[in-house]
Amino acid sequence: MADLDATDAPATRDPASKTQHIDVCLTPAVEYRKRPGFERYDFVNQALPELALDDVELATSLCGKELRAPLMIAPMTGGVARAHELNLRLARAAQHFGLAMGVGSQRVALEDAERAPFFRVRTVAPDILLFANFGAAQLARGWGVEHACRAVDMIEADALYLHFNPVQEAAQGGDVDFSDVAARVRELCTGMRARGVPVFAREVGFGISADAARVLIEAGVSGIDCAGAGGTSWAKVEALCAKSERRRRMGAAFGEWGIPTADAIRAVRSVSQRIPLIATGGLRSGLDLAKAIALGADVGAMARPMLVAANGGDEQLAGFVADVLDELRIAMFAVGAADLDALRGTRQLRDVSHCDVLPAR
Repeated sequence: MADLDATDAPATRDPASKTQHIDVCLTPAVEYRKRPGFERYDFVNQALPELALDDVELATSLCGKELRAPLMIAPMTGGVARAHELNLRLARAAQHFGLAMGVGSQRVALEDAERAPFFRVRTVAPDILLFANFGAAQLARGWGVEHACRAVDMIEADALYLHFNPVQEAAQGGDVDFSDVAARVRELCTGMRARGVPVFAREVGFGISADAARVLIEAGVSGIDCAGAGGTSWAKVEALCAKSERRRRMGAAFGEWGIPTADAIRAVRSVSQRIPLIATGGLRSGLDLAKAIALGADVGAMARPMLVAANGGDEQLAGFVADVLDELRIAMFAVGAADLDALRGTRQLRDVSHCDVLPAR
């Protein structure tokens, strides 16, 4: 295939792109038009829930660590001063509410050690479940256990996200060689398991299919973040950040590409009922979070809504998280689910896509 522009396949990531991504992601222009799929489902109200609202329990565990709620601050950014300020704010919220959190891709810091401090958040969040993060495409370039260990050690992480983003990479003219990545994932998982570090595979917002989930599980991943379409489209992000008109068109052409998050949850669960599953992509409320869990997710994660709230300050972020958790708690109360196991097994979620009842937004 002919080169799309002179900036294709950069040898290293430009840290300045992190700031540009933040600015773009704070605008609604990055949002999918397609919905994440939660709108196709509605809960059946239980007028007699047989429990008290105060008795609803949100606590769960993931990677052997206790969470006070099944909510995660999804990986977004890092590597520059502004990103670090936002990540510290997000980490403080995660510590306060007992949530999990992931940092954005650490590639820039693995290539330039001077960037490492801009990813560190343990000073304000000593107890949270924290995920390190780099891209699966780097495995085809020779990265492996050594790089993974450096990423984990850099931020004192508990687990590693290995993110998969072929559409984003192709749209931005990045790393597009995913040859033999499954075998390299297997090697990485084996090496990290020996060090006691779980490896979770995650998409960045285009969704994981049943076929991909099967390959990843067979390769030995400890969990999956199905990260579906319906929230932020990283093809649109790259279109808005493009340095050439043709590259902008490539991003725009794939702006609506992807598997809706609700379908991605069901796809992974069709392969395995046991693999730990995080659902990201278009979750905007505690009701969306409740639906994601009822469909089979163990934890739901949010990115852009957290970023927008964090950009407004600590108080705005804390208020947003508190509202999400209260909405989740009320939804569970209203279907008679005293805990997350009961919500995950509820019979009170129905598909309303083919009926005359207007689905909840």
